[in-house]
Amino acid sequence: MKKLVFIVLFFFWAIPSGFAQLKTHTFEEAEQLSKENPKPIIVFIHTNWCKYCKLMENSTFKNPEIISILNDSFYFVTLDAEDKKDITFNKHTFQYKPTGTNTGIHELATALATSNNQVTYPTLTILDPDYSILFQQASYLKAQDLLEILEKIK
Repeated sequence: MKKLVFIVLFFFWAIPSGFAQLKTHTFEEAEQLSKENPKPIIVFIHTNWCKYCKLMENSTFKNPEIISILNDSFYFVTLDAEDKKDITFNKHTFQYKPTGTNTGIHELATALATSNNQVTYPTLTILDPDYSILFQQASYLKAQDLLEILEKIK
């Protein structure tokens, strides 16, 4: 019996806290879903080499309150600014634009993350259901800061 209790306790300890998963969408999915059920779209613009982007992915976006609000009131899209795939969104096809050898930026990242004539990572951009920019923050956001922003917008 003790062995069974130990196994059950170990099982619950090994599972990450909370079963909630953040629903992520592609731009195409978010656009289609928004036509059926209009909600703001949150776009997290990042790169795979950005340490603050990774920090947000592993802390801010793991917060159960944030997951709940994002899943209920928004469509959440992640955009790797160096992704080379074409993205069709709002009747326009955006492409990756090389800027040198093994470097470049996606046109959509430029469109959504440019602030003061500069693209900074991470950037969180919130789009209205009509796809206009409602909010843009170019820096790391702690969970509490993001919660305050989401509460004001939803």
